[in-house]
Amino acid sequence: MYPPAPPAPPRDFISVTLNFGQSYDGSKSRRRRSCWRKWKQLSRLQRNVIVLALASLGLGGLLSYISVADQWKAPNGRWADEQKMRPANPPVLPAPQKAEANPENVPGVLPQVTRRHIRRGPPKLQIRAPDKDSEDRRLDATQRREGTADAVQQEEHPQRTLVSWRGAMIEPEQGTDVPLRKAEAPTRTQNQPAPPNERQKAVVDAFRHAWAGYRKFAWGHDELKPVSRSFSEWFGLGLTLIDSLDTMWILGLKKEFGEARRWVSKKLRFEKDVDVNLFESTIRVLGGLLSAYHLSGDALFLQRAEDFGNRLMPAFQTPSKIPYSDVNIGTGVAHPPRWTSDSTVAEVTSIQLEFRELSRLTGVKKFQEAAEEVTRHVHTLSGKKDGLVPMFISTHSGLFTHLGVFTLGARADSYYEYLLKQWIQGGKQDTQLRDDYLEAVEGIRKHLLRRSEPSKLTFVGELAHGRFSAKMDHLVCFLPGTLALGAHHGLPADHMELARALMDTCYQMNRQMETGLSPEIVHFNLHPQKAQKDVQVKPADRHNLLRPETAESLFYLYRLTGDPKYQDWGWALLQSFNTYTRVPSGGYSSISNVQDPHNPQPRDKMESFFLGETLKYLYLLFSDDKDLLSLDAYVFNTEAHPLPIWAPA
Repeated sequence: MYPPAPPAPPRDFISVTLNFGQSYDGSKSRRRRSCWRKWKQLSRLQRNVIVLALASLGLGGLLSYISVADQWKAPNGRWADEQKMRPANPPVLPAPQKAEANPENVPGVLPQVTRRHIRRGPPKLQIRAPDKDSEDRRLDATQRREGTADAVQQEEHPQRTLVSWRGAMIEPEQGTDVPLRKAEAPTRTQNQPAPPNERQKAVVDAFRHAWAGYRKFAWGHDELKPVSRSFSEWFGLGLTLIDSLDTMWILGLKKEFGEARRWVSKKLRFEKDVDVNLFESTIRVLGGLLSAYHLSGDALFLQRAEDFGNRLMPAFQTPSKIPYSDVNIGTGVAHPPRWTSDSTVAEVTSIQLEFRELSRLTGVKKFQEAAEEVTRHVHTLSGKKDGLVPMFISTHSGLFTHLGVFTLGARADSYYEYLLKQWIQGGKQDTQLRDDYLEAVEGIRKHLLRRSEPSKLTFVGELAHGRFSAKMDHLVCFLPGTLALGAHHGLPADHMELARALMDTCYQMNRQMETGLSPEIVHFNLHPQKAQKDVQVKPADRHNLLRPETAESLFYLYRLTGDPKYQDWGWALLQSFNTYTRVPSGGYSSISNVQDPHNPQPRDKMESFFLGETLKYLYLLFSDDKDLLSLDAYVFNTEAHPLPIWAPA
């Protein structure tokens, strides 16, 4: 007999029976089997594996919850840190006189901790920030819904790259968002503002009308299209809103400022894949944020400014250190424009006021160093003509290109403006800036200045390879104000004489048009002819973009001479804007034909600088208070954003 067979070894397995050829009839009998029975059928090993997996999932969920909770708490912690870093005694333009909402709803400044600073701002400012109980209550439920809809539309709106001209290393301390240990406090004044007069009230009415259109049809977008009641995007950064922040503060529009501040806090984000023009975004966005910080004392604006400044820095990473014209603020990739490999001289030399001030406020030197290196480099270049510079410069070689063409219009204008204003901003310490500016003014007199017929108007033309052209851009009307500002700060008195003469010319560029508004470009008559005006306009040049240069120079001339005719000229300009560019549903539109008062042909676009510059300068022009943004305490960037003049070290 054979011995009994040994017992079979235990096997861990599950038996599965497949019944081919049978269809599932939906019977519930299979689902009624006990889960416990199935569990008991599993081997001990299988049950242990399942229990371990469930325990791991539970532990992972718990850790995820803790992480998310910490992230939600982080903003509150950063906000507390931000309050600690706020500068002592924030400045404020005298507190607005008329409130549009309850004061407790308007953002302002929380209690401050006194800090020591390297320098003090100018002694003449008073600017009381609005109360800041809770800016989050500024927008009503309707506005919040509009903000949500705008965010969706921005995501759906396609990215575009446009070519435009004004509308046509020490690291910070670790562990701080805004390293104010070395930073400057905002500036401070002492005088309360006078109540607005009737002309100033008219400017406030114009601003409110423009803002109402923007708020209703383009909130959070770059620019309003008032005729079609829609919006257009350039960078997708709310250009009109940021450009208007300091204007609203100056005009005393507390309600509008509070709404805009809330948008900056909740909606303005720079983490987006979009190309921005270095120059335009610097003067509008960076300049607007820095100015809003100085006037309101609200550290939110300085935080946003430093974030944006860091995102612009890749533009300077070129072989010559001359920055590219465009930079993607999301990816950090910079490049020249699509239409040329060069940068324009005005673009690379008109960002210094803003980058220098950003370094002064934050203590981070890289911004100032990068911008000033460009200024020093341009100073050494050949190819100038008695201080006049060509329009283009190579980012690769660092040399001027397209030599022999000189203009004070597009692509060169603000180079001259920023020579003077950097000198003033720095407390008149850098004589190289002053000397370059003085040489350029003499070059203008020698090569570009002429008189028209029959009225002998003094104008600034252009020079191309030795040949003079009697063409003058409206952009050149910045020059009378710049010359007057230089004379006020101690430069030769004959600069003021030239400023007055050029101001007369810019006024005539407006007055001789049927609408009272200047065209984009004019040509002056150089030879006496019967029944011929001094100012001639070509069909392609007769549009008006709501530009500020005439109002800008009128402000400087009135502020520095006291001659009331400049106020009267500005009043006529405002009346023309109201008559020919105001859109009933809200906003103002650029027009295509300044010579046809019956059909000026609206172009359906309100540039951000109309609110940021034109209306601001008109409001200041109509003020008789010379301490309202005193020219001894502030210097305006080329987008009319006031920045403080530095006290001598």
